[in-house]
Amino acid sequence: MSADAHDAAAGAAHHAPTAGEYINHHLRHLQNHHEPQAIADFSYINYDSLFWSVLLGLLAVFLLWRAARKATPGVPGRFQAAVELIVELVDTQAKGIINNATSRKAVAPVALTVFVWIFFMNAMDLIPLDLLPTLWGKAHEAQGLDPSHAYLRVVASADLSVTLGMSVSVLLICLYYNVKIKGLFGWIKELFTAPFHAHGPIGIILLAPANFGLNLIEFGAKTISHGMRLWGNMYAGELVFMLIALMGAVGFASLGGIGLWIGHVIAGTAWAIFHILIITLQAFIFMMLTLVYIGQAHEGH
Repeated sequence: MSADAHDAAAGAAHHAPTAGEYINHHLRHLQNHHEPQAIADFSYINYDSLFWSVLLGLLAVFLLWRAARKATPGVPGRFQAAVELIVELVDTQAKGIINNATSRKAVAPVALTVFVWIFFMNAMDLIPLDLLPTLWGKAHEAQGLDPSHAYLRVVASADLSVTLGMSVSVLLICLYYNVKIKGLFGWIKELFTAPFHAHGPIGIILLAPANFGLNLIEFGAKTISHGMRLWGNMYAGELVFMLIALMGAVGFASLGGIGLWIGHVIAGTAWAIFHILIITLQAFIFMMLTLVYIGQAHEGH
């Protein structure tokens, strides 16, 4: 370790971060730039979000594949029963929303994968907040680097770029089914003639710009709200865990703060239990909206 790196590490060890520094550190991503990300700067790549989302996506696909491969008739085991319960839930919802049986054969597996994938990403919020970032900081320190610059966020669904990326993918699927079901010219006609239907060439021409604009707004609003709903809930949950951790840190550092530390344990446990409902509900909502939006692509105005 160089002298400068040793001094930096020693200074970081002796300087306890303030509450603001603690939260800002936990909200920074492992990126391809060292400076904080500027607004609407798309040159930044969040390596941590990419790593965790891909890893958990592969895990979701692997578990579903393993359940299908190991499925046996008769009395199923716990793992098979749990997967069958989820599959039946998604299939039931898909049958009620998408009437086209051919489309449903492709869309239902997509919805199932989305549900399990998002649940796994959300569940990373239940891991102790400082566990993985601390290990990542220790790895930095072992390499002679400043651990205060070891940024790591493990909840990929609390990254807006990830959730918007998923919602844009749903939009692309919707556009595909709009063209497949209605035909390219039929869909283009619908963009300019719905929802304000008019009779006669003059009426159609006058309302065409308004119809087209409203349809663009509808596609954009559904996509943005689809991604931001998941992101907002998981980001807020992450902040609550940070505030609870700060309460415990204050209580642990203060001789008279035993009450705060006990409150931290109680609040953390209660919020974690309640958060299990949140992470499941948010995965279910995203999956349901995916089915609803694709189902709307099968319908005409």
